[in-house]
Amino acid sequence: MNGNMLSFEEAQEKLLGFVRPVREVETVNTMIACGRVLAATLHSTIDQPPMDNSAMDGYAVRAAEVPATGTRLPVSQRIPAGSVGHALQPGTAARIFTGAPLPEGADAVVMQELCEHDGEHVVINTVPAVGEFVRRRGHDVTAGAEVLPAGLRLTPQALALAASVGVAQLPVYRRLKVAVFSTGSELVMPGEPLPPGAIYNSNRFMLRNLLAGLGCEVEDFGIIPDSLAATREALRRAAEGHDLILSSGGVSVGEEDHVKPAVEAEGSLDLWKIAMKPGKPLAFGRVHGAAFIGLPGNPVSGFVTFLMMVRPFLLASQGASEILPPSLLLRADFDWPKPDRRREFLRARMNAQGGVELFRNQDSSALNSTVWANGLVDIPAGAVVARGAAVRFLPYAELLH
Repeated sequence: MNGNMLSFEEAQEKLLGFVRPVREVETVNTMIACGRVLAATLHSTIDQPPMDNSAMDGYAVRAAEVPATGTRLPVSQRIPAGSVGHALQPGTAARIFTGAPLPEGADAVVMQELCEHDGEHVVINTVPAVGEFVRRRGHDVTAGAEVLPAGLRLTPQALALAASVGVAQLPVYRRLKVAVFSTGSELVMPGEPLPPGAIYNSNRFMLRNLLAGLGCEVEDFGIIPDSLAATREALRRAAEGHDLILSSGGVSVGEEDHVKPAVEAEGSLDLWKIAMKPGKPLAFGRVHGAAFIGLPGNPVSGFVTFLMMVRPFLLASQGASEILPPSLLLRADFDWPKPDRRREFLRARMNAQGGVELFRNQDSSALNSTVWANGLVDIPAGAVVARGAAVRFLPYAELLH
């Protein structure tokens, strides 16, 4: 505990302790399963590849019949991919193409670049080894082997692997249903006139798309004015048919911050101060059966808190087995001489020299820093960084996945 603040680790652990994973499973076409979480371990029913085949365009031979370079053999057959040849006649070669089944009797393939075509014969300018350029049956996957584990968030390459063993449909957990709204009478939408004292609502665009990128079904309840009655009514509507309500703004304890009393009136609430920067205020509770998370209204704070707190909660709720992003250790091309009692997440990007550099302005109001950056540098509480030291870098490529 840091004063009256939870440490970052304590807050993350506490939040994940409230997870109630979805249990409903649906079967979807493999073609459209990207981003979904696999609900059951997938095993292969076939060997992949299903037969010995050629890894190259070239000539299938018996290696023992090519004892020296310059060996000349008649070409007895032609085997394109998708067709099956006949047994290789002794003392002959078969013209073969990548992926075509190896004919019975052949035990090596010579790539065409090492051969010379000579009428109905081929001159082989190398001595092949047994098994050369042959993909053996089942060398990638054997029948009965685990192909994909339960809890995996399905990627394009995972879907390709499933398709390669003939799987047309996959069991996945249903999508998490999330209601989202912004609070604040000062908020207006882009395209509308900007009255004095008003600001454009950027959080609405950010949160909707962050949620969609994590595979959630999102319903947007718009902008809620600074009113206890309006906030309570929005919470009641948002709770209907949703697993999670996600709001931005109004989670402090000022006179115009109505999220805390509204959630307490409609359900239960924990309001935390987290020793992280940017971030700090985070509200969690339940409203009529739905989980509730309230993010700070500052867009940079909301962005970082979403990535570091809400993202793991969402992934765990969807049944994903890997919820925390991997990090890289990179060279700091900056100095960070002033320690903070909070854990800091600095907007940064990898550079062409293999180091990481910081955006010039780390203020939590600098939304353009999130666009300039391609990740976050994670600075432990109380730590300083000297140029050249190793720092932990969290790429957006992982955080936004």
